[in-house]
Amino acid sequence: RMAASAPPGAAQLWTQIGTRLPAQDRAHGWGLIAVAAARRHQPEALDWYTLAEGAPLENTQLAWAARAALRGGDWPRVLDYTARMDSEERERPPWRYWRARAMAAVGRSFESEALFTVLAREQNFHGQLAAEELGISTPARNQLPLPADIDTVQRMPAIQRALAWYRLGLRYEGNMEWIWAVRDMADPLLIAAAEVARREGWYERSIATAERSTQLVNFELRYPVPYPELLRASARDMNVDEALLYGLVRQESRFVPTARSSAGAAGLMQIMPTTARWVAARMGLKQWRHAVEDAVDANVSLGTFYLKEMLTRLDGSPVLASAAYNAGPGRAQAWRADRALEGAVYIDTIPFTETRDYVRKVMANAHQYARQFGHSLVQLRARIGTIAPRTAAATGAATGEP
Repeated sequence: RMAASAPPGAAQLWTQIGTRLPAQDRAHGWGLIAVAAARRHQPEALDWYTLAEGAPLENTQLAWAARAALRGGDWPRVLDYTARMDSEERERPPWRYWRARAMAAVGRSFESEALFTVLAREQNFHGQLAAEELGISTPARNQLPLPADIDTVQRMPAIQRALAWYRLGLRYEGNMEWIWAVRDMADPLLIAAAEVARREGWYERSIATAERSTQLVNFELRYPVPYPELLRASARDMNVDEALLYGLVRQESRFVPTARSSAGAAGLMQIMPTTARWVAARMGLKQWRHAVEDAVDANVSLGTFYLKEMLTRLDGSPVLASAAYNAGPGRAQAWRADRALEGAVYIDTIPFTETRDYVRKVMANAHQYARQFGHSLVQLRARIGTIAPRTAAATGAATGEP
């Protein structure tokens, strides 16, 4: 219980009282202290994991051991801890990627390349990084929806019912009907169904449906570009990368202007009322509630201003800015290390599962939008860059956050 709030204090106490217990129980206690310390990015975590040897470690403990080893640059231990995970955990994309990186670092290049080759076929953050490790920069062929397939989808009774619900404003009922309708579709019909949803402006269903395809991929449907005048103008006015802005909006709301979270975030950019009030004060605006509730243009303006503020505070890093957008600038600063970190290491060691997944997806989205917009080709690894060390000045700059 002490380790949850103060791992060093728990370690000091366990050093005194753990000697009274059997060796496996002592090791079990060190495992609990180690995972608590790793979650807080405390460097002693790896030492305490060493003392936990002899106790069976659960997947969560092993995952945080591997993350601590990543932040410490200890590739052999990354390989060891990921090898001890159960098969389901070990086969998740993040651990396949880091196992491959660790194998390459310790000279097992043949095994590393084999892992990268399989992972590179997947359209996700780690799949894109794996492709870059292999020198693959050309995306998969873009499969266009065929007119005959679109006609087939439009004539399906379940699709017609789903669209009827949607047009009546009954989005939940429409979603349920649509999910049932596309559950067993082959790739060509999935792409056609995604196009049907896109034509209706039903972007969340279009994206979700296009993402279900496995062998055939349509990037325009997975990464649509709605509200082009509004979003691109806002990005230009605030001097924000339009690919990053689109990547963030896609993750926040799937381009649904009426989206509202259980926490109260609303609109395309999922602005919280407290954030809207803070940004409006910075912009000199007196009226801000409508930006949260119903004004698409104001919602985008406030959200883009806030994203720009996070970029300005956080060294211009899109990784830190997107982490701050989701979890607050104070946390994004605190998650830095005392030394420079590879951007992917920073992302995959974020303590909050939601934020970790959020930043991965925003950066992968931005990378795909940059391709689509014809921007100069920049690898994803270069886009996320390196995260500079934490400094007292940088930590102090996080004050005043909404």
